[in-house]
Amino acid sequence: MRARELLTDFPTVRLDSPVIDAARLLAEQDLPGLIVVDGGDSPVTILPGTQVLRLAVPGYCQDDPALARVVDEAHADAFLRELHGRTVRDALPRQPRELPVTDPEATVLELAALMARTHSPLVAVVDEHRRLIGAVTLQALLDRVLPA
Repeated sequence: MRARELLTDFPTVRLDSPVIDAARLLAEQDLPGLIVVDGGDSPVTILPGTQVLRLAVPGYCQDDPALARVVDEAHADAFLRELHGRTVRDALPRQPRELPVTDPEATVLELAALMARTHSPLVAVVDEHRRLIGAVTLQALLDRVLPA
């Protein structure tokens, strides 16, 4: 089985896209992350949903989750307003991560190894010009390789 057989269309965002729009896309389509592309539709990075959360959740709550317990719901909802006016670029980690990208001929084992090595629940699949043609998700991979 090859990547082309597990390929699915996948939503993309750009570095300058509003991060609140990315968060809505993640929530509405129940996605683990988004593929960030440049102007030529070549993948630049993967934006995991957890990175969007890191931008919205105050650092002191990330450092000590027990502190989050003392914040009431009304104030917790206010943290999401911190996403307004911010871009996808703002949500990305400071240190670039290895981009999980491959070609349509990658095997299931190659896909699994790439996901494991990059800690990514999706792999961008590109054509010979490095333009995005779709993605393989962890769910699609597991659905095909695990017995029913």
